Amino acid sequence: MDVYRAAVLLGALVCTASGTNLTGFAKTEGAWILSLNKRQYTINSVAECAAKCNSETTFTCKSFMYVEKDQECWTATDNSKTETVLRRSSAALYEKEDYLLECVNGIGTDYRGTKSKTKSGTICQRWDAKEPHKPNMAPETHPRADLDSNFCRNPDGDSGGPWCYTTDRNTRWEHCNVDKCTDECIHCSGENYRGKTSTTGNGYICQRWDSQKPHNHGYIPSALPEKYLEENYCRNPDGDPRPWCFTTSPSKRWDFCSITRCTSEPPTLAAETTCATGEGEAYRGTISVTESGKTCQSWSVQTPHKHNHTPDNYPCKGLENNHCRNPGHERRPWCYTTDPDIRWEYCTVPSCGDQSRPDDPMIPPEEEDCYEGDGANYRGITSETISGKKCQMWRSMSPHSHSKTPENYPAANLRRNLCRNPDGDRAPWCYTTDPNVRWEYCNLQKCTTSPSSGVTPIKPATPTQTTPEGDCKVGNGATYRGPTSITILGVTCQAWSAQSPHTHNSFTPTTHPDKGLEGNSCRNPDGDVNGPWCYTTDRNKKWDYCQIPDCAGLSCGTPVIKPKRCFGRIVGGCVSKPYSWPWQISLRTSGGVHFCGGTLIHRQWVLTAAHCLERSRRPLAYLVLLGVHTERATEPSKQQRRLDKLVLEPNGADIALLKLESPALINDKVLPVCLPEKDYIVPSGTECYVTGWGETQGTGGDGILKEAGFPVIENKVCNRASYLNGRVKNHEMCAGNIEGGTDSCQGDSGGPLVCHSQNRYILQGVTSWGLGCANAMKPGVYARVSKFIDWIESTIKNN
Repeated sequence: MDVYRAAVLLGALVCTASGTNLTGFAKTEGAWILSLNKRQYTINSVAECAAKCNSETTFTCKSFMYVEKDQECWTATDNSKTETVLRRSSAALYEKEDYLLECVNGIGTDYRGTKSKTKSGTICQRWDAKEPHKPNMAPETHPRADLDSNFCRNPDGDSGGPWCYTTDRNTRWEHCNVDKCTDECIHCSGENYRGKTSTTGNGYICQRWDSQKPHNHGYIPSALPEKYLEENYCRNPDGDPRPWCFTTSPSKRWDFCSITRCTSEPPTLAAETTCATGEGEAYRGTISVTESGKTCQSWSVQTPHKHNHTPDNYPCKGLENNHCRNPGHERRPWCYTTDPDIRWEYCTVPSCGDQSRPDDPMIPPEEEDCYEGDGANYRGITSETISGKKCQMWRSMSPHSHSKTPENYPAANLRRNLCRNPDGDRAPWCYTTDPNVRWEYCNLQKCTTSPSSGVTPIKPATPTQTTPEGDCKVGNGATYRGPTSITILGVTCQAWSAQSPHTHNSFTPTTHPDKGLEGNSCRNPDGDVNGPWCYTTDRNKKWDYCQIPDCAGLSCGTPVIKPKRCFGRIVGGCVSKPYSWPWQISLRTSGGVHFCGGTLIHRQWVLTAAHCLERSRRPLAYLVLLGVHTERATEPSKQQRRLDKLVLEPNGADIALLKLESPALINDKVLPVCLPEKDYIVPSGTECYVTGWGETQGTGGDGILKEAGFPVIENKVCNRASYLNGRVKNHEMCAGNIEGGTDSCQGDSGGPLVCHSQNRYILQGVTSWGLGCANAMKPGVYARVSKFIDWIESTIKNN
């Protein structure tokens, strides 16, 4: 049975899909349109399906769906702007771009958008209605003008552009306020600007978003698809007052773009006056006191605190008076305070309905991060899909609108963007932050597999699996050649060369001779992100996925004991599960006193901060302890090593290598972490984790390894005057929460900042410095490990 799940997609913008040759169509994977007027065809390719849509004569085809494995083609008269969209496994929705545009070219005779108000704000009359005005232009008289619903159109070529009959008896018709596609203008702060301006207000040419030269940055298009970081166009991915870009000038890191404000009305927002939903961006109530009882400073004044969150800079955020608001994508409404010593605080705004706050502490269960059965009871903290995409927040309607909200599914524990199974699918899933991929299953295994033994290199090359070393898959299993020939539901697979009980021409040994389709074993010839599959011998089920475990064993960055990945705090935070961060080491004096952390990156090498070695440059002055969970280090798993060498980074960066006198014994409690690719920049907002035995400022857990999860903050933001005021260098990175309360502290120095990606933990930072511990707007600073890969590799090779 294919997977269908209802969701309403109201006017979501979908980018043209990469990797297709369909000019004029936008693609969304995993989507299916509900349309009462559609036709089905059996088609061999998506291009043939597009041709069917373009040649439809019984109705105006605005979109089509194609299921490659089933060779199904469905043409439809509706699209995602006007009808319900469903989840469907392995289906793709293709929509004609002309019907997605909400702007006009020329006089707008080809405008097919959904604007339905006139310039004066009057609602349009339906084109097929006879009241209050009897129309001269109607669907039956102008069938090619797409006089649909009450949407603005220009069926008679009016020089003033799209118009409509109005619902005002005193005004027969009026032009509509639709922007011109060629106009370069912004609504509000330009967060939804999708124009093509690529020069800043001071004349600098913009740097491409997918380039790291001349300026490194964390706004990576592939990791932030919902930000539409295309080419080198000006964008506003971080909530600045207006669009900007990094420049191609080495001396000017970034600059604002000069784009005029649109004259048409901005998108309407349903204001919430008594409570807040989600992050509270729609809250327009009158609460003006912070959670500690301090009076809010008016947004329009600059005393006692100077700031740029003014009504002029943020014209659509309701910044009148001194009411609590959320203009910059924080966790909930806040304000600057009238206390000169407290710059800002969150406000206590009631939540709408029976919902928890989006920043409630996330303390995951103690069991392994896997699921049982269909995962309906999964309550772990994985928020990444099987192809590595970031999950969309369940409360968010962008980039995908849907009905799977905490209010509609109160028993499903739909918190943050965590993988869940609210509707009885076969496994936990989530909507993705990629506008081109509506949903995917999550990167989770069933709780029935156990890691194999063995050790792989610290930085393994991309694996190939042409001959199986056991029945397991690497990645999405495109190279899987194992013997499994039963689906996830226990049905025997049909031979790939057979045409019974299911006829198919898409995937056979002849069409795909290099995909291992000789027998009836599970394979992945189309690179399905969900893994190997097969046609089945069940006449009622054409195809299904197979349950093939991952081949991960004792590899770098893959702990046997899965971490909590706690979204709490080190300062005020979470005690780690024993040995769940097996690369964490304790750097000690020769007398055994802990004073810094470090990270095992190789059997015989540890990475730490250079400032941890200021007391002495003699290797014999230090000890390294591995395989310990407590600062007392009484565990039987403890491994103690003296040092053979200390190697400081030659240019004075706060990073150093320690060579152990003898290699560590790699086991389930001592394991290296993975190193990042050279010069890799962690995308802004990525959730990463710090561990250590450092100062907890009286919050408990002293002497036990603690952990904290918080987002990476792009250096552009971190260097703002209200944050760290330009102190952060290119070879450093920031991470923390804007409100404070989450940070590394004294004793954590030199320890790891790791980020989870593709089922592994990768060392992205070395704890370096900060202005105090867990202070608001003062995130921690870390040495950016990717900037030192050449030095690390050459040092290990030459020593």
